Amino acid sequence: MAKMRAIEAAVEILKIEGIDTAFGVPGAAINPMYAAMKKLGGIDHVLARHVEGASHMAEGYTRSTPGNIGVCIGTSGPAGTDMITGLYSASADSIAMLCITGQAPRARLHKEDFQAVDIETIAKPVTKWATTVLEPGLVPQVFQQAFHLMRSGRPGPVLIDLPIDVQMAEIEFDPEMYEPMSAYKPTATRKQIERALEMLNASEQPLLVAGGGIINANASAKLVEFAEIIGVPVIPTLMGWGSISDDHPLMAGMAGLQTSHRYGNATMLESDFVLGIGNRWANRHTGSVDVYTQNRTFVHVDIEPTQIGRVFTPDLGIVSDAGSALELFVEVAREWKAANRLKDRSAWAADCLERKQTMGRRSDFDNIPVKPQRVYAEMNAAFGEDTCYVTTIGLSQIAAAQFLHVYKPRNWINAGQAGPLGWTAPAALGVVKANPDREVVAISGDYDFQFMIEELAVGAQFNLPYIHVLVNNSYLGLIRQAQRNFDIDYCVQLAFDNINAPELEGYGVDHVAVVEGLGCKAIRVRDPNDIGAALEEAKRIKAQYRVPVVVEIILERVTNISMGTEIDNINEFESLPA
Repeated sequence: MAKMRAIEAAVEILKIEGIDTAFGVPGAAINPMYAAMKKLGGIDHVLARHVEGASHMAEGYTRSTPGNIGVCIGTSGPAGTDMITGLYSASADSIAMLCITGQAPRARLHKEDFQAVDIETIAKPVTKWATTVLEPGLVPQVFQQAFHLMRSGRPGPVLIDLPIDVQMAEIEFDPEMYEPMSAYKPTATRKQIERALEMLNASEQPLLVAGGGIINANASAKLVEFAEIIGVPVIPTLMGWGSISDDHPLMAGMAGLQTSHRYGNATMLESDFVLGIGNRWANRHTGSVDVYTQNRTFVHVDIEPTQIGRVFTPDLGIVSDAGSALELFVEVAREWKAANRLKDRSAWAADCLERKQTMGRRSDFDNIPVKPQRVYAEMNAAFGEDTCYVTTIGLSQIAAAQFLHVYKPRNWINAGQAGPLGWTAPAALGVVKANPDREVVAISGDYDFQFMIEELAVGAQFNLPYIHVLVNNSYLGLIRQAQRNFDIDYCVQLAFDNINAPELEGYGVDHVAVVEGLGCKAIRVRDPNDIGAALEEAKRIKAQYRVPVVVEIILERVTNISMGTEIDNINEFESLPA
């Protein structure tokens, strides 16, 4: 057997498992890994400016392309704690990601050594597995198990903590003898699928709810095929948006309290049966269970057994990978259609389509400062069907989900459950790293943008070009809107008179100056009629310089975006189309 350092074995395993890119920040306790990567080659490294930023880059890298696993590397102590937000975001959205941290020597773990922390215990609640490796000979098996766990069942992140002396120790390891472990994915039975179709067939106004599990399983084409065979409209969740194209006649809109369409909620309320596939019944989608489930029968298909019955008990639960389930759904539905066993759903589908065509929201505002709804209308006009949008949380994300159009899976990349501010820019960089020629457009409010603005320098250094639409109202807009319930507007204003940029007229931070100082390009827009031209100019600049280009749009300070407490109680703050 070949002898090598344990950390060299780990790097060899990474390459065999398909890893060719890593994001991270080197440091004393993880330098052996950097030495191994330099010696062995084959892994391209992107140097982040903050370890949390590196973790979000790794998330974006995973989310961008089927089969990808993002890798985040950091030194000991605070590097691991910096990764926790990324681990939480990945865990919450079922995203595979591998975080690797250096650690103090084993003999000093109990001595409060410099930057020694029990990262294993800290990370356990937000990972599928977190472990500190205490024996060098275990390193190959730990990495093998990590990839097996990340790919099996519900995907999720893993953290491996490596004491520096474990990394440096010599072990017996032959890369040619290493084989990845097969992933485990539960599969529905034909009997279960037939029962689900019997229940759907007995209904009058059925819907399919398409969750992020369909996109994780790379099964969007199967979803569309199944919907078309049975003629049943689809309500995608926020994480499932793009699994069926927005312009498909069976795409019935999103339902929910915030990131939803008027027609999506109206159609959900008219339904009497829901087949959910690869979704979690998240509370921003359902509102209260009583309203959401009233007078409806539910079938729930999910890869994770403990998700079925977690929010409410369905009439039938099926534990299955979404792709495997949809293959069977298509197979059985084809047989039933050939035997004339499927109901004609054309009238119900036509009703849903009419709601989609008549229950929109206004975006044709000409106000100065700009109303945010206009921004997304201009983005729809400027960007094509292949555009990938990246965003996290806030009024900017909510309005984007209400007004933008998404046509393909993985073209809406969103930190759905965790929603950490600052996520957008590093995640977008990870997406671009995975697909350098992809049209990537990020969307941020000014607070999200400021959280990890330093990561734009990574885009400049490593030539990771994308367009970042920054809607600036100089407010914590979503929190301000929520504070209306408390009759306050407190500690949420970001406006101030910038002594270095009086032309901002009280909008505070000079984002253009900061962005340019970080090596990127920026355009500021005040007139809604200039947005389209600015976006076209951003495309040109991006292609010329191969760096991130920020288009800052100065918004009116206060705009309330449509949302409510229940799917039947959404407050439409603006006038509706005639």
